[in-house]
Amino acid sequence: MKNSEDDYLNECLELARIALRNGDPPVGCVIVVEDEIIGRGIESGKSTKDVTNHAEILAIRDVIARGNDQLLGKSALYTTHEPCIMCSYAIRHYKIPIVVYGTSVNHIGGYTSKYNILRTDDIINWGPRPTIVRGILEDECLELSRQYNTLTEKRW
Repeated sequence: MKNSEDDYLNECLELARIALRNGDPPVGCVIVVEDEIIGRGIESGKSTKDVTNHAEILAIRDVIARGNDQLLGKSALYTTHEPCIMCSYAIRHYKIPIVVYGTSVNHIGGYTSKYNILRTDDIINWGPRPTIVRGILEDECLELSRQYNTLTEKRW
């Protein structure tokens, strides 16, 4: 049975809840090819003190570690939050053709911010822009962000 965007975003939300429990921003990501999840990532930049440990990059690393890097160019990346500019660079580099996310991150997002790496045609080697689907389970993604913001405000 074919899974839906909601199914994959729900998987991302479960991963995001793990990140939140670890004190990280609540971002989870899965990469899918032909209705099979081939990579998962849980945001862990704060807990590992490594800024490159964003959920999207970790999901891409997971795919590569499993020897499936050749599948990235025909995959769909699902994530709770709009990929940031760093993650968007990786998405474009690996030519991931579909990006689906829950909520926008207007100040540093790779699609909605002024650093719109996911929309540019200026770098020829990247090939065509990915198809972007946004707003899937947005309320649920925003709720996790609110919980994270409440937790981080209490720490200060």
